[in-house]
Amino acid sequence: MSQAIVEAWHGEDVSIAGIEAELARLRGGTLGTTGQPHQRTSVMTHVAWVPPEWLDAAERTLEGLAERHPSRTVLLVPMPDGDARVDADVSVRCFGTGGVSVCSEVIELRLRGSRAGAPSSLVLPLAISDLPVFLRWRGEPPFGAAPWEQLVQVADRVIVDSSEWEELRYEELAGFFEMTAVSDIAWARTYDWRVGLARCWPGIREQEIRVRGPRAEATLLRGWLHARLGRAIRAVEPAGELAVRLGGEELRPPRVLEASPSDLLSAELDHFGRDRIYEEAVLAAVRD
Repeated sequence: MSQAIVEAWHGEDVSIAGIEAELARLRGGTLGTTGQPHQRTSVMTHVAWVPPEWLDAAERTLEGLAERHPSRTVLLVPMPDGDARVDADVSVRCFGTGGVSVCSEVIELRLRGSRAGAPSSLVLPLAISDLPVFLRWRGEPPFGAAPWEQLVQVADRVIVDSSEWEELRYEELAGFFEMTAVSDIAWARTYDWRVGLARCWPGIREQEIRVRGPRAEATLLRGWLHARLGRAIRAVEPAGELAVRLGGEELRPPRVLEASPSDLLSAELDHFGRDRIYEEAVLAAVRD
């Protein structure tokens, strides 16, 4: 698999109409080695809210997705200082797979001044009709603020990573479970432990359980145990890696395959419905 930016355009103080015109021009200019246009494929509109400090990480994750989820990607970079305007970098990125070159589009919008407060007015006209909209929110969401409220209403699925948060604001996140499907990459990192602990049923029901590990992952794993067992679990203990002590015995860590940020996001982009088990784990963490 090879990937390259085939065509690109930069504009300052741009309009949606101008962006759409440039997209059409760039698509028309992408020719394969045979002289025929590259195949343009999109299975979703992938929106990412990316504060400047997260931009490098978001770009690396996007590059790693490659042909797994060809999409129109809209990167929203809030820059609330200065005059109100939108600057854009638009690119058509192509990769070879099975002897065919497939292209998708990346639209990076720097939302300056007050334009950072109304992102849905930009996303809605750029979203591809009749395809799902996935929203990846980098960092801690400003629950109650206009950007979060607007984009959640646009999205069919919202993907966060609560390990990026300064505070574990699960109670506020849970308030959106009835509005949209929610994923948490920190939850995905607990998968192998959940599978391993499920093998301990039913004996685990009466045993003392201690969970330690990174704050978000350990809290969610403890919440899952609380919800599944219907009883309180001791408070988590901080540690660099997840670990569980069951009935006085340290459990052997599961054999975890290393997953890159791109792998983790790709897995979440494969899901469309609500994750009720995750929601129950979050609610249990909130109640306790």
